[in-house]
Amino acid sequence: MNTSLVILLHGVGSNGADLAGLGQLWRQQLPEARFVSPDAPFAFDGGGAGRQWFSLAGVTADNRPARVEAARAAFDGVIAPIVAAQGLEDRLDRVALVGFSQGTIMALDAVVSGRWPVAALLGYSGRLVSPGPFAPSPRTRVALIHGGSDPVIPPAETTDAATRLAALGIAAGSTILPGLGHTISREGAEIGAAFLAASLAPTG
Repeated sequence: MNTSLVILLHGVGSNGADLAGLGQLWRQQLPEARFVSPDAPFAFDGGGAGRQWFSLAGVTADNRPARVEAARAAFDGVIAPIVAAQGLEDRLDRVALVGFSQGTIMALDAVVSGRWPVAALLGYSGRLVSPGPFAPSPRTRVALIHGGSDPVIPPAETTDAATRLAALGIAAGSTILPGLGHTISREGAEIGAAFLAASLAPTG
């Protein structure tokens, strides 16, 4: 089976439509891929039409891991039907998760917890804050990209995450883009496209 699935996970206060454009941008490099960009399960604390994977109200470095853990069931409730709709429940080696900010936090959690042994994880502007124990699949490839001038999540979080993942036996790399803030640049998108194309290359 050459068909692959790329699930795009947006940041807090955003929605699936905000990342859907990446799928359009990547279609040429990934002609076999199907792109799905769902909304997070919870309404954004800040109001409006935004969504969130977990609440940031009163969040601290100490309580963030527990919030990620508490959000797992709702996260899986979003992801599992998407994978099932594509008939890939038993072919997670054809699935990639792409996250931005809070979406990256949840994607990293999905992988390190062992719940989602997907082929690849591409994370932008995130951090690894999951509580242990960790049980990731060594087959999952990870690429983390971060703006060097990000005022929201320090870029050191990405380099730290890549180091910790490598220590777990995961092929993980990080790229820091100088001068970039808390966003996905065209350069970052191009790096991501190349990573996904290699990670989801047809297996014959």
